[in-house]
Amino acid sequence: MAGLTIRSVRKNYGPVPVIKGVDLDIAHGEFVVFVGPSGCGKSTLLRMIAGLEDITEGTIAIGDRVVNDVEPRDRGVAMVFQSYALYPHMSVYDNVGFGLKMAGTAKDVRDAKIREAARILQMEHLLDRKPAQLSGGQRQRVAIGRAIVRQPDVFLFDEPLSNLDAALRGDMRMELARLHKDLDATMIYVTHDQVEAMTLADKIVVLDAGVVQQVGSPLELYNKPANLFVAGFIGAPNMNLVPGKIEEVGNGLVTVALGTTKVEVATEGIASVAAGDAVTLGVRPHALVSDANGPLKGIVQLIEQLGNETVVRVKLAEGGEITAVLPGQSGHSAGAPISLAFDPAAAHLFGSDRHRIG
Repeated sequence: MAGLTIRSVRKNYGPVPVIKGVDLDIAHGEFVVFVGPSGCGKSTLLRMIAGLEDITEGTIAIGDRVVNDVEPRDRGVAMVFQSYALYPHMSVYDNVGFGLKMAGTAKDVRDAKIREAARILQMEHLLDRKPAQLSGGQRQRVAIGRAIVRQPDVFLFDEPLSNLDAALRGDMRMELARLHKDLDATMIYVTHDQVEAMTLADKIVVLDAGVVQQVGSPLELYNKPANLFVAGFIGAPNMNLVPGKIEEVGNGLVTVALGTTKVEVATEGIASVAAGDAVTLGVRPHALVSDANGPLKGIVQLIEQLGNETVVRVKLAEGGEITAVLPGQSGHSAGAPISLAFDPAAAHLFGSDRHRIG
C-alpha cells in the first residue's frame, strides 16, 4: 500500500474549470472520503487519480512515483464503480478473477487470491453463482472482491453504495469499515451522502465547485466548520444559519441581535469581532432544547416523530425558520407556540466573509 500526494491539480473541460487547484496529502492506510453536492468535482478528482481523466495542471503521485502520464492499469489502483459492471454470463469466481486471468496470472495463484478475497468478503458460498442470482449487496461484494485480488496500492470507490436500499447501505458501510481495518489499505471514497462520510472516514475532504473547502476528521468538521458552506453541508439535519448583528462583546460572551431577539454566544474569536459587525449565527438542531424561557420563540410548523427523537420545524417570530431535534417523543404539535434555547458554547459565528469566527 502507499500514500497519495496531490499538488496544484486542475482540470478544465475546454474553457470551463471544474477542479481549481487541489492540494492534498493522503497517508498510507487512511480512509479518505471526498464529499460534496452533485457537480462539485469529487468524481472527476477520483477519476484523475485513477487515470481515467487527464490532468490539465499539477501532479499526482502514488507513493514516490508521479503518475500523470502512467496508464490506469499501471498505477497500482483498483476502482469500484457505482454500477457493479459484472459479466452476466460468468460465475462470481470468474468475475473476481477476470482481471488476473487477462494479466496472465498463473492458475494456482489466481485461485488462491480469488478464494482469499471470497473469505475476506464472506462470500465463499457464492462463488458458483451468476450475477443474476445475487442481491445488490452481494453484487457489490463481488465488485469489491475483483478489486481486492489485484492487491492495489490504493482502492478507489465511486459512490459504490448508492444503488442499495437504506438497510443494505448500513450493512455495507460496516463491511467496508471492517475491510479497511483488515487490509490496512489506503482507500479513497466518493459520496454525496454525509452519513457515509462521517461514519467511514479517517479524513473528510469537502469540495464545492472544484475547490476544497475544508479537510479534517469527521468531528473536526462537525465541531468547527471552516465556513458557511461546510457548516450547512455537514450534519443532519443541516445546521441552522440565522443572520444577525453583534450587539455587545464582553465577559467571555458575544451578544448577537437577531432582529429584536438577543442571544449569547461563547467564541474563541472574541477579539476579531466588534459591535455592529454583521454575522451569521449557526446552531445545530441537536443543540436546541425546549425551554419556556428560551430566547428563540416561534410557532411549530412541522413535527416528525422518529421514536427516539422528534424533529421540529419552527417559524420564528422574527422571521425565518429553524429546525430543532428534541430527545424522545415530544409533546409539541403543529400550530402551537414553542420557545427554544441553546448553550452559548454550542453555537457558532461566521463573519461577513462567510468564514468561521474563532
